[in-house]
Amino acid sequence: MPEHRFLVVRLSSLGDIVHTFPAVANLRESFPNAEIVWLTHPRWKLLVESSSLATEIWATETRSFASLREILSRIRGHAFDTAIDYQGLWKSAAFSFLAGIPRRIGFSSQTIREYGVPILYTDRVRTTRTHIADQNGELSQRADASHATYTVKLKVSLDEESKFLEQLRGLGVDRYVALSPGGGWRSKCWPPERFGALCKMIRDSLGLRCVINHGPGEESLAAAVRESSGDAAPILCNRELGQLMALLRNAICIVGGDTGPLHLAVALGTPSVALFGPTDPARNGPYRGSLGASTPIDIVLRSPGAVTTYKRSTQVDPSMLEIEVDTVLESVRRLVVART
Repeated sequence: MPEHRFLVVRLSSLGDIVHTFPAVANLRESFPNAEIVWLTHPRWKLLVESSSLATEIWATETRSFASLREILSRIRGHAFDTAIDYQGLWKSAAFSFLAGIPRRIGFSSQTIREYGVPILYTDRVRTTRTHIADQNGELSQRADASHATYTVKLKVSLDEESKFLEQLRGLGVDRYVALSPGGGWRSKCWPPERFGALCKMIRDSLGLRCVINHGPGEESLAAAVRESSGDAAPILCNRELGQLMALLRNAICIVGGDTGPLHLAVALGTPSVALFGPTDPARNGPYRGSLGASTPIDIVLRSPGAVTTYKRSTQVDPSMLEIEVDTVLESVRRLVVART
């Protein structure tokens, strides 16, 4: 019998799962013989696998009644003693409640986003730390983990990495800067025209090409960046998760807003220039936990006049417009020099 049977619930999304890894890593470090089953969305199964933290990974599609019914039956039949809901939504909290897991740990009403969710937990944790990764760690501590977080080393498929780097070499690219102009909410994104101007300045002053990562539905955004880049010839890249990880791990640095690819790049050890506006970098910024003195550099740029709102809007937040291209270029230059 394992010493514990934990159900870890973090369904999505990319950046949020990355910020959950350090907390689950400490759970694994504290209970090396425990069974840890991670419940997530099918899209993120490979990402969770890359952490090597879970004994098993169960995927469920929350928009499918058949999938929900099947996973609830599976949870009920597994005799978990503890569930930890790192997501804090009705849909994530309901799994362990409906399955009758005796101990259910989650955030208190002071931390949680959706009203009323904590009623489904037996243990409601009022967090005291600032960064969301550390707050997740407080849930692990409530489950008797020794510390809040622990270091994580993500695995990148060598085959995917080899294929991706070979494709870049075929385009004459060896060293590059990754750009991630997307981010879900338009309000927390830096304008594509400025990313394009940055591409040109990086090519002209540093002699480096840029690779622009974009996700599904962001084709027009990536095209706008390239259109604004003059003769810099950035490479547009829309890849599945395995090759995205290869792209991010091998970049000299990444430039992006508060978005999943930036947080994934940081978790893979890549230095970052993080552009923040309406979201708070103290809570959601680059996170490297307890890594030592050799930790890669992260430079966070945010206007002094930025107001933290987390308000989702289709318009760029004014504070993002106060981040100048020259300022971002100098930050990139600093990271390039550091890696030369």
